[in-house]
Amino acid sequence: MNDQIHGDEHGELGDAEYAEFMELAAQEGFEAEEIEGALGEAGHGPLPVLAVVGRPNVGKSTLVNRIIGRREAVVEDRPGVTRDRVTYEAEWAGRRFKVVDTGGWEQDVLGIDASVAAQAEYAIEAADAVVFVVDATVGATDTDEAVVKLLRRAGKPVVLCANKVDGPSAEADAAMLWSLGLGEPMPVSALHGRGTGDMLDEVLKALPEAPAQRFGTAVGGPRRIALIGRPNVGKSSLLNKVAGEERVVVNELAGTTRDPVDELIELGGVTWKFVDTAGIRKRVHLQEGADYYASLRTAAAVEKAEVAVILIDASETISVQDQRIVTMAVEAGRAIVIAYNKWDTLDEERRYYLEREIETEFQQIAWAPRVNVSAETGRHMEKLVPAIETALAGWETRVPTGRLNAFLGELVAAHPHPIRGGKQPRILFGTQAGTKPPRFVLFASGFIEAGYRRFVERRLREEFGFDGTPIHISVRVREKRGRKK
Repeated sequence: MNDQIHGDEHGELGDAEYAEFMELAAQEGFEAEEIEGALGEAGHGPLPVLAVVGRPNVGKSTLVNRIIGRREAVVEDRPGVTRDRVTYEAEWAGRRFKVVDTGGWEQDVLGIDASVAAQAEYAIEAADAVVFVVDATVGATDTDEAVVKLLRRAGKPVVLCANKVDGPSAEADAAMLWSLGLGEPMPVSALHGRGTGDMLDEVLKALPEAPAQRFGTAVGGPRRIALIGRPNVGKSSLLNKVAGEERVVVNELAGTTRDPVDELIELGGVTWKFVDTAGIRKRVHLQEGADYYASLRTAAAVEKAEVAVILIDASETISVQDQRIVTMAVEAGRAIVIAYNKWDTLDEERRYYLEREIETEFQQIAWAPRVNVSAETGRHMEKLVPAIETALAGWETRVPTGRLNAFLGELVAAHPHPIRGGKQPRILFGTQAGTKPPRFVLFASGFIEAGYRRFVERRLREEFGFDGTPIHISVRVREKRGRKK
């Protein structure tokens, strides 16, 4: 618990380390507030998750763009707009959280009610709180009522957003939504920004300070693993094989019902909790939406997990969807293991080409442990646990500030930053503000180029390990005013 206090105050630095660090910062001309801000930003643990749900064309994506403060979620009237990402980071009143956007896809073939229910269900699963968006100009529809039932069953805190209230005259429309029984409707115009601040104040009240499942604090609780990968890559088979029995039934029913998600499985003498994403229904006439549901489902599983085991079909060329899933896990900051399935079916030629593909397509995750398995035969399943344990160890590694600065001093002396515009920016000092994943803050005398940051990350890995985990490096540049000191 004591660690948590430090985590909130100044990342993961203990009191003595923090005092020493602040003294170093003052000598280099950094203001205390600057340092506090940088540590607070980098030192946060897992962020609480907010899901934005509602039926099509009520303005969900517009609202998401408003919340995150930039236009990232695709806003288009045409259903079937595929997007690589469904999770975004946001900040309001100094608090950071993640937003899961369920806008942008309407499954006509399934019927509108079923599609909205499926989207909402996947997103609510990942969320700590929910913003339910209703079009105030239309009022509550049967579809809205169906989503209300889902929300009640989930028992998550809900903020009711009455969207499209563009002026005082439309506030009466918003008041009609009291009838949904979800408390006070917050009148908002996502398009113009009207009322979004008040709504976000309510969101902060509903969101916990940190996710309900604090990583690693459940004493003796099983570690959580998400088994992710594109549809039909063998996730169910792998889960059944590691469980030693048929745990997951993959059926062809419409996408509104879900297979059991969390499975407790004993592997290598340890109990693990597998968060399975195998139940994505993929019918031929629903292909376009399948990717969208798959990414929603994957985002939900990854948010609940500590390790993402990414399953790749080794018999097929590495696809854009495989790369998207890898990116999603890296951006979520989870420990990562790559499992190449159907390895026993490969001939020499395919193995040769697969190795070339891995070098080019997965170069950015060369640090992830890799296992070559067969879900069908159970080949090399015993290698899965050591790989997961390696990734978790890297994910939780912390380098003491003194040791890090000794390393940075040697690195900068041996390999200075290239001179740009007559100036040579230098990394002055740094600290690791957080773990799970490791998050570093470097303080510099000038702008540090992306290429040099990558070089620093590579050397950090060579020196300290960090196998199986993404590393976040943020750089703070000393402002001119600091020179006076």
